Amino acid sequence: MHNARVTADGARIRWVELPGRPGGGARTRVYLHGLGASSGPYFTASAAHPLLADSRSLLMDMLGFGISDRPTEFGYTLEEHADAVAAALEAAEAYDTDVIAHSMGGAVAIVLAARHPHLVARLVLVDANLDPVAPGPARPGSSGIAAYSEEEFLSYGRSEVRDRVGPHWWATMRLAGHEALHRSAVQLAAGTTPTMRELLLGLKIPRTFLRPSTDGPLPGEGALVEHGVRVVAVPDCGHNIMLDNPEAFARETASALTVR
Repeated sequence: MHNARVTADGARIRWVELPGRPGGGARTRVYLHGLGASSGPYFTASAAHPLLADSRSLLMDMLGFGISDRPTEFGYTLEEHADAVAAALEAAEAYDTDVIAHSMGGAVAIVLAARHPHLVARLVLVDANLDPVAPGPARPGSSGIAAYSEEEFLSYGRSEVRDRVGPHWWATMRLAGHEALHRSAVQLAAGTTPTMRELLLGLKIPRTFLRPSTDGPLPGEGALVEHGVRVVAVPDCGHNIMLDNPEAFARETASALTVR
C-alpha cells in the first residue's frame, strides 16, 4: 500500500500498487472506483488478469472512500476529486497513464484528463456517468443519496440507503465517510460545467466506453462515436462489468489499451 498527501490540510489518498510483470508494458495503469466503492475489491482480479497484468497498476481509492482519508472539510466535487487524484499520481510519478474508471470514477477520470492532460494518455470508462441527473428518492444510486439533505442523510438517510443497496454494495459503501458519500453523490448528480459528456467529446486522447449490452445504446451514443469514442457493448453483465463478466472486461480493456 502507498499513500500521498493531496490536500493542504494533510488528507491522504492511498492505493494498492501491483508492479506488473518484468518486461511488461511501460505505461502505468490507474483504476478508479465508483461511488461508495473501493478499487481493491472491484478491480484486483482485473488488474491481475493475464491480459492486464503486464503493467504497473495503481488501485486507487479516492478521498472519502476505501482506505483513503475521509476529511469532513473537503467539498467532494468532481473537480476536487480529480485534483486530489492528480496530486496522488504526481506523488507516485505516474504520468501519461492509462486510466480505467467505473461509474463515478469515470466522471472523475474525464475531469482529470481535461484538467491534467499530462497525467492521462488513454481512458477506459466503465459504464461511467456522463450527464447530470435530477435527484429522486426512487433511484438507488447517486441520485437516491442526493435526494437527502446532508443533515437528513447523516440522521437517517444512510441507514435507508444501506437497506436499499443490499449487502454487496454496502460492503464497501459502509467504509465511506458519511459526508464524503453524500457530498460525492450530490456533486455527481449535479455534474460539471461543461458537462462530463462535453468534456469527453473534446478530449483528443483514445477513449473507450464499456456499457452493458442489455442496456441498449447510450443516450447520444452516435455523437460519441462520431467524436472518436469507441463504445463497446459487453454481454452478460450489469453495471459492474468487471465483476459480472471479468473475461470480457479484461479482453475489451486490453484491446482498448492497444490504441495509440
